[in-house]
Amino acid sequence: MSNFVAIIGRPNVGKSTLFNRLIQRREAIVDATSGVTRDRHYGKTDWNGKEFSLIDTGGYVIGGGDTFEAAIDHQVEVAIDEADAILFVVDVEVGVSVMDEEVARLLHRSDKPVLLVINKVDNALRVPDTVDFFALGIDKTFHVSAINGSGTGELLDTIINVLPKTKEPEIHDLPRFTVVGRPNAGKSSFINALMGKERNIVTDQAGTTRDSIDTIYNRYGFEFVLVDTAGIRKKSKVKENIEFYSVIRALRSIENSDVCLVLFDATRSFDSQVKNIFWLAARNHKGIVILVNKWDLVEKDAQATKLFNEAIQKEIAPFVDVPIVFISSLTKQRVFKAIETAVNVYKKRSKRIPTRELNDFMLPIIQKTPPPAIKGKYVKIKYCLQLHSDHPQFTFFCNLPQYVKEPYKRFLENKIRENYDFTGATIDIFIRKK
Repeated sequence: MSNFVAIIGRPNVGKSTLFNRLIQRREAIVDATSGVTRDRHYGKTDWNGKEFSLIDTGGYVIGGGDTFEAAIDHQVEVAIDEADAILFVVDVEVGVSVMDEEVARLLHRSDKPVLLVINKVDNALRVPDTVDFFALGIDKTFHVSAINGSGTGELLDTIINVLPKTKEPEIHDLPRFTVVGRPNAGKSSFINALMGKERNIVTDQAGTTRDSIDTIYNRYGFEFVLVDTAGIRKKSKVKENIEFYSVIRALRSIENSDVCLVLFDATRSFDSQVKNIFWLAARNHKGIVILVNKWDLVEKDAQATKLFNEAIQKEIAPFVDVPIVFISSLTKQRVFKAIETAVNVYKKRSKRIPTRELNDFMLPIIQKTPPPAIKGKYVKIKYCLQLHSDHPQFTFFCNLPQYVKEPYKRFLENKIRENYDFTGATIDIFIRKK
């Protein structure tokens, strides 16, 4: 279970610049999506082998005057409540502001690790100006310049030292299926429809967060944990601190799941917000099933399902090998098929292909359609294998890996998908020197 580090502070102190600087330290970034929440940036990175997720809380300030300060208060309160560590960013050029003092007052009440990041200290002449910030009463202070990166190495060293040991989910030995989507799309109704009156097969228990409910579910001879999450809302609609709760919790749930059931309302279409949620799950390499809910409310003809399928695939391209199930939580139409499909995706995601079988299949294809020659140099792929990982990853060994471009990697992935059923699972293709 990933640790969360929240970057807080008043506007224009350089929070987003610091966020970009910290996650670009390493290439192992899973996501940095703007738009999952109100201008929220979310990224996963690691430092010295310790992985954590970083959230830039910029953009959660709305209105002006008292509203402005109230929004800052909410933001800090939620960060205190949800994050495992907090980076409190201030601006050496401006000095200590009233809002900085208010944020510090709120932080003093918490027992979370707080690191005071004094930004824009980009030359030695500014160091004396940092003394004023001692008045905020925060022990761990760092002089950094987010723009040029000075001081960020020491900051990262301290972040990984203050983070608590990674907590395992309470039920870590069972597959986790998470229902994600916008608010009011019918996620809880879907889970209630699944459970019905057969309470003997279900045990409810509160999840690790208040708005994510873990339910142990046992059907089809397959036991798993079903997680209901709070909805992720479009950025222009995020106005209350409760939205920040739901976003962090949904992100946590996606990170800790094996298969994400991306559920959306058929009467509202597969919009940009649903697409953001889909890609958040895909970039975290989760198995995915798309559930089109409220299908009973859509006026349909013989072509409706086909047209809906095509519209969704257009939005999620190039990752179109994803099962789409049309359901109605109200009438229970195909709700059990949705779970059967998720079980199948889980099994496919963990499927392994013997190395000899993979080479016998792929090498003749590669010989017939080799990578295009670049500058008169020919790429020769000699060998391939599937890596041991929690989702399908394949490595192809050749003489000139730098000349194998993305289109050819997609060609290799498509050939694997044509012969081996990996529907709903993301596939990574790596090209290495033999």
